[in-house]
Amino acid sequence: MRAVLMQDEKLRVAEVPEPTPGPGEVLVDVLACGICGSDLHAMKHGADMNAATKAVVGFEMMDLSKPMVFGHEFVGRVASYGPNTEQKIPVGRRVVSMPILAREAPVFLGFQGPEAPGAYAEKMLLSEPLLIEVPDHVSTDLAALTEPMAVAYRAVGHADIGADDVPLVVGCGPIGLAIIAILKMKGVGPIIAADFSPERRELAQRLGADVVLDPRESSPYEALMAAAATDDPARMAAPTGMLGQMPLRRTVAFECVGVPNLIQQIIAGVPAGSTIVVVGVNMESDAFMPAQCMMKELELKFSAYYTPQEFAETFALLAAGKIDAEPLLTGTVGLDGVADAFERLANNPHDAKILLDPSK
Repeated sequence: MRAVLMQDEKLRVAEVPEPTPGPGEVLVDVLACGICGSDLHAMKHGADMNAATKAVVGFEMMDLSKPMVFGHEFVGRVASYGPNTEQKIPVGRRVVSMPILAREAPVFLGFQGPEAPGAYAEKMLLSEPLLIEVPDHVSTDLAALTEPMAVAYRAVGHADIGADDVPLVVGCGPIGLAIIAILKMKGVGPIIAADFSPERRELAQRLGADVVLDPRESSPYEALMAAAATDDPARMAAPTGMLGQMPLRRTVAFECVGVPNLIQQIIAGVPAGSTIVVVGVNMESDAFMPAQCMMKELELKFSAYYTPQEFAETFALLAAGKIDAEPLLTGTVGLDGVADAFERLANNPHDAKILLDPSK
């Protein structure tokens, strides 16, 4: 089969052996796969990602000495079953899944070699217990958004956001836009969004942001405080020890960029008592001022990935039409177009989610 291989920070299309499903596994034909910012990070900062995962879970996620097959946001069609499978989903039906092979040592799909390929390939292996069948009324492209939407769903959950809270989304790339869609679905607002790209600001509006601005021209923090202003004591955020009661509703900021110094910028800019949820992936060292966090009594949280329940809940919301996510889809490429798509996403931030269709 054909697959996109990454090695030495370069991408190439090559023929590789078709993988064979083991016990409890399923072979699927890949129908669509989203190109994720973490794939770009893994290509350029693989050693840093390995160091981070080893420090947290005790092992390196990737073997950078060998070719890898990216792709963890996918929809597949069941092609065949391995041994010891129940085969409840008929061959030919579409499925989504968390990007994990549930082996004795779990395999993180999208960060392994061709023996357990991610979805930048014509075929891949999945674990039968993790499969979710895609109903006929749900398009393949929309189903491919389940994984990034699940990341956003978890991040919004971390914020413990209420209907009267006012959110700020800093960075309108795919995850920032997905967070806007989740906030809109929850009826939270007004939603403030900031990004340098005019195309992504327009997408933020389409997905439900109420106030969209270019941070080069106006302050997102001033816009946040203006939107949160209230003279109703019942709607005001809880008072802080140093600053007392402020005439503002509770505010929540989502950091969706992942560059050094942005966390500190948000700390300095948001009102006292705010919650900050960091979702952007920054592979470099960073610094912030803890004293400012203390004096303002800020809550600083970090969010990554999702649970199996959150993945399933996200898919159910998409399938029910409760999340308007289709504006995220801005392009499709074949296997031979992946390298160009990486270049576009890294250097020309007009697109949101580019899908790979291996049949093209």
